[in-house]
Amino acid sequence: MVICNGFAQALVLISQALRKKGVRRIALEDPCQPDLRRIVSDAGLIPVSVPVDERGIRIEILERLKVQAVLITPAHQFPTGSVLEPERRQRLIDWSVRSSAFIIEDDYDAEYRYDRAPVGALQGLAPERVIYAGSLSKILAPALRIGWIIAPAEMYAAIEDRKKYADLMSPILEQLTFADFLREGELDRHLRRMRSVYRRRRDALIAVLASYFPDWRLTGAAAGLHLVANLPTRFDEQEVARLSSARSVRIYPMRGYCFKAPSEPALVFGYGSLSESQIGRGISQLAAALS
Repeated sequence: MVICNGFAQALVLISQALRKKGVRRIALEDPCQPDLRRIVSDAGLIPVSVPVDERGIRIEILERLKVQAVLITPAHQFPTGSVLEPERRQRLIDWSVRSSAFIIEDDYDAEYRYDRAPVGALQGLAPERVIYAGSLSKILAPALRIGWIIAPAEMYAAIEDRKKYADLMSPILEQLTFADFLREGELDRHLRRMRSVYRRRRDALIAVLASYFPDWRLTGAAAGLHLVANLPTRFDEQEVARLSSARSVRIYPMRGYCFKAPSEPALVFGYGSLSESQIGRGISQLAAALS
């Protein structure tokens, strides 16, 4: 295991190590967080898009591409919220073994789930092909910059070397404090408590959106700290976001996460840091802006 400063640095180190190993092209989910494309590009890798649907990344398309690595969020895809189904998980692992390719697993939002059972990590199924990365940012505190990489044996030394020359080490006091937090069972208690809090916020957002916009189709709400609203085609998602922003309510057009324009308008709503009353006021402001 390599300790690093959150998932962002984890991906920097992994990308640099892959480039040093000779990897040139890496597949990314489409849509995905745009910062990820920038990170892999800055490391000298060429990002290649692979579409995502309600069952996760499209493995049949990935198999046709000449890529040597893929970055995925299988437990709760960002931003669509889809979960990589078991059959596709197995096909993904088979592809990585057959192609001698690496799977970079961002275990994103696996802990905050409301309407489904826990989803196991891919790393346990193929530790020799999966580079696993996690972070405390979503589960505990964004300002606590502690992340980790569990790498296959053939990649560990290169990642460790990149970390050494990036900043020598991550802060130790925070790690020791978190280790004690784990030993005392505080993280489990925190997750149980916050699942209840976030579920109420999620339910409040779903209810108020259904009240004001009954023809908007909501997806990706079974886990995580955000959901997606798919809009009727008469809406321009970027114009909706602009009108909302003018009333101090920030929502995110799906276009900002896609390699190319999406086929239908959609918006991403985050609710992790908002109270239920704030959520209600925000959506009422959105409705007023669109009226």
